[in-house]
Amino acid sequence: MNSPHRPTPARIPAAGWLALVAWLASFAAAATTVDVQLNGQDGKPLLEAVVYLESASARAATKPRAGVEVEQQDKRFSQRVSVLPAGSAVLFPNRDKVRHHVYSLSPTKPFELKLYSGVPANPVVFDKPGVAVLGCNIHDQMVAWVVVVETPYHGLSAAHGAVRLDNVPPGSYRLRAWHPGLPPGAPALDQALVVAGDKTAATVVLPLTGGGL
Repeated sequence: MNSPHRPTPARIPAAGWLALVAWLASFAAAATTVDVQLNGQDGKPLLEAVVYLESASARAATKPRAGVEVEQQDKRFSQRVSVLPAGSAVLFPNRDKVRHHVYSLSPTKPFELKLYSGVPANPVVFDKPGVAVLGCNIHDQMVAWVVVVETPYHGLSAAHGAVRLDNVPPGSYRLRAWHPGLPPGAPALDQALVVAGDKTAATVVLPLTGGGL
């Protein structure tokens, strides 16, 4: 018997539960896939091209990524191009038998990790959007790029030049694309993209030739 002082929990009719489940399913199904093909002006696919979708809602949904590493091995950065959300902390483990001196003079994130071996005690937090160029004061051939974005919808192209962005809510976005072969300081290519309920596809042509390498 219910206590006269304790309210009886409200019961949701079966039809109400079914409506709620259907609503949640439709919300989950709203997110879609965006396929982007990145080519040079000679028609060749671009390797290591960064693509991302920007909007006010995308910026609000941005969260830092955990566990990001850009390692050094064989006197090079094993990841030449990285793309990550703003606020992400990056470790720079040195897996070589020689010491490295990793630095960036880029306004996006100036920093310096003086001569070290192993894993630095503190990560570098990339809290501002833009492109940071990395180098080593000891080995001039070492170069890498970290692209910091304010959106969870981003990716990096493989050899075939394709990038798939998953779980993108429908809406109007700015589709932006960048490649390390662009002139230093060149902005990312920018074009409008409307993401519909079904799969969306786009092709981006950057002013590069020979695969951009």
